[in-house]
Amino acid sequence: MSNETNQRIFTGNNVLLPGAKQPQPATIVVDTVTGKIIDVKDGLSARDEFPVVQDSDWIDAGDKFILPGLVDAHVHLNEPGRTDWEGFWTGTRAAASGGVTTLVDMPLNSIPPTTTVPHLTQKREAARGQCWIDVAFWGGVIPGNQAHLKPLVIAGVRGFKCFLIESGVEEFPCVTEGDLKLAMEEIRDTPTVLCFHAELEKSHTPAPIETSDPTLYSTFLSSRPQQLEIDAIDLITTLHKQYPSLRLHIVHLSASDALPLIRAAKASGLPLTVETCFHYLTLSSAHIPHGRPEFKCCPPIREEPNRETLWAALLDGTIDCVVSDHSPCIASLKKCEEGDIMSAWGGISTLGLGLSLLWTEGKKRGISIAQIVEWVCVKTAKHAGLDSRKGRLSVGYDADLIVWDPEAEFEVTKESLNFKNKLTPYEGLTLSGRTEKTFLRGNLIYDACSAGFVDSPQGILL
Repeated sequence: MSNETNQRIFTGNNVLLPGAKQPQPATIVVDTVTGKIIDVKDGLSARDEFPVVQDSDWIDAGDKFILPGLVDAHVHLNEPGRTDWEGFWTGTRAAASGGVTTLVDMPLNSIPPTTTVPHLTQKREAARGQCWIDVAFWGGVIPGNQAHLKPLVIAGVRGFKCFLIESGVEEFPCVTEGDLKLAMEEIRDTPTVLCFHAELEKSHTPAPIETSDPTLYSTFLSSRPQQLEIDAIDLITTLHKQYPSLRLHIVHLSASDALPLIRAAKASGLPLTVETCFHYLTLSSAHIPHGRPEFKCCPPIREEPNRETLWAALLDGTIDCVVSDHSPCIASLKKCEEGDIMSAWGGISTLGLGLSLLWTEGKKRGISIAQIVEWVCVKTAKHAGLDSRKGRLSVGYDADLIVWDPEAEFEVTKESLNFKNKLTPYEGLTLSGRTEKTFLRGNLIYDACSAGFVDSPQGILL
């Protein structure tokens, strides 16, 4: 090979290559100038096959797994405007510590929201120089901004997010059916995707809340019944028939009762995709303690049978991918001291923990690391339109990869968390599987065993 001094070699007994059902011995050759994978060899390579490569550029993972870096397609970083909730520096560091090498930032909770090109420019300026991993952006659909949607596509947003129920922040109001038709008409012929927070409060009388005690999770759960998601997805799939060329996407599905609607839409050929979240697959409402707002998110964590049905839908392909929906806030808004779940901000902080959560739960079900990588790397990259460069260990792709110890166990402590506000429902849990090293375009950015975060931010804005 030529230019071997510009090469970095990754080799190991357990490398997960595209299409493989399990890790296998392999060697990956990276061009350190471009940050791209330039060769993938089956089997281990001997050190003397690359005599010019320096020892520091020879990474032998041994029996640890070499996996593609995760693509988290649903993250709220909140900067600018609410940087005290989270920011690009802290959020991307937390992501890197859990093996995420690319994330897509949601358009709301920052001020201004990403609903116009000037607002996108402000967000990109805020992010510049702060990102430890690569960051892309979703745009937002709100009432009256349909003229801004095509310019946002041209400016590089990966797609759009809208709410069918109030979002919780006044600068990002929910849309009506009429607003949706205007937006869908505007973007129907563009290479984009429209994502829905799929809860809808119709005019029918809501079910009575079981209790008025705001510290009980059951009070909150009964205020957000599955019917809200069913009604929303019914509207979405009905509108989809009018715009069958436009890809639509359901974010953070929690209601298993909505799955028949999704299956029918997919069976009819509509380009509909669906995500769920780590918390819906790893937590159930029956185990949420009294007065613990850390567990509040919208839509809510539901009952154990619901969780089992979501797993089944993920395994049969009805649900396409898994994301974090990392949605933090400051401690005073989470109401932890009061234990007031009803008035607390709804969002769960997960960055840095997702792969370990899914592996811990998946192992109980006989789920392979290859299946998990499909859900958190391959399918999420495709959803965000980044599948030509992210999510797999293939020639021509960015050399975003992690060294992963599937046997390691660790306890989630406040000190181990790298996001800004260290509030999470996972504190105290013992999880399996740990990211030992994270590489972005072939460069080490995180080393759990020694250096921690390495050098300075190297992420780019996609």
